[in-house]
Amino acid sequence: MKLIDEIVANKAQLTAWRRDLHAHPETAFEEHRTAQFVAEKLESFGIPVHRGLAKTGVVGTLKAGTGNRAIGLRADMDALDLHELNGFAHKSKHEGKMHGCGHDGHTTMLLGAAQYLAQSRNFDGIVHFIFQPAEENLAGGKVMVDEGLFRLFPCEAVFGMHNMPGYDIGSFGVKAGPMMASADMFWIKIRGKGAHGAYPHQGIDPVAIGAEIVLAAQHIVGRNVNPQQPAVVSICQFSAGHTTNVIPEDAMLAGTARAFSPEVQDLIENRLRQIVTGIAASHGAVAELDYQRRYPPTINTVDETELAARAAADIVGEANVLRNIVPSMGAEDFAWMLREKPGSYVWIGNGAGEGSCMIHNPHYDFNDEAITIGASYWARLAEMALPVGG
Repeated sequence: MKLIDEIVANKAQLTAWRRDLHAHPETAFEEHRTAQFVAEKLESFGIPVHRGLAKTGVVGTLKAGTGNRAIGLRADMDALDLHELNGFAHKSKHEGKMHGCGHDGHTTMLLGAAQYLAQSRNFDGIVHFIFQPAEENLAGGKVMVDEGLFRLFPCEAVFGMHNMPGYDIGSFGVKAGPMMASADMFWIKIRGKGAHGAYPHQGIDPVAIGAEIVLAAQHIVGRNVNPQQPAVVSICQFSAGHTTNVIPEDAMLAGTARAFSPEVQDLIENRLRQIVTGIAASHGAVAELDYQRRYPPTINTVDETELAARAAADIVGEANVLRNIVPSMGAEDFAWMLREKPGSYVWIGNGAGEGSCMIHNPHYDFNDEAITIGASYWARLAEMALPVGG
């Protein structure tokens, strides 16, 4: 690997920053301490800071040379509502909250790059360091865009990065086109007619109706979506009744749907609506579908992805840049920024084998060995995107 020497020399400090952030997790739109930490670090590097976009968002702007071309580098700051089960010294100090997705590492890697670039200024143009709140569930990226992120901080391209357990330290996953799926959420309310469990003919059973809806929904992907277009429909909640001998009045189902194109999203929503209303009506019940499109698919543009791949290869070597990765059915709200600007979202290896575990796990921890790699990647990407004399 050809890591940037100045960043490697700062590894101990960067690790301390990351562990401090890990110990003080804050969830969506409550990242006040984290935002203050980020802003103070950026200001100490001599980088002007804008605070308050999307409540707790922070944007630092660094200009070098005479050029006016600008790019955005984005990291997420928020944690999860999750009880941490690790026992190390930097475990969460906030009960029920945990950096279980590695955003503490993402924030630290971008701070490391900002510190280096502020010292070296080996680029010609403008780099916006975007520290985003509320990536988990509440689409803080969309809020930043809606509140004028790219109007206040114009960018010709924007880039994101996420750690990926199961990928070796020193590797990157890069792919043009669909990288991560959309995330649609839905809730189904069924209104039947309550009855004694011994006399079901006197009621309209919402549990039985819900069971039919669950089974029928599984056929949407298998029999309606083109097999060459990945999609998922998962019903993850089924709630009804309070005792063993009473047929309840109501039942509630909830779940998620994933796809890589708006056309498949439309198909899933329309078909699910037909299933819900049709099955309920056939039993004399009424059902309502609340279908919400929370996150669009994350779609990388070709030129920007090639630039990201070349920057990664410059740091870890071409053999460690995995270009034929399988897109994830998980979702990412960096997609909202990619709807506005060209750009690319990459995965950085968080380690594989014994001792590693997937994100959103109470035993997860960001691998500190990735910090200098990710920071070097960010810095090299900025230098390659905005070359001196380019």
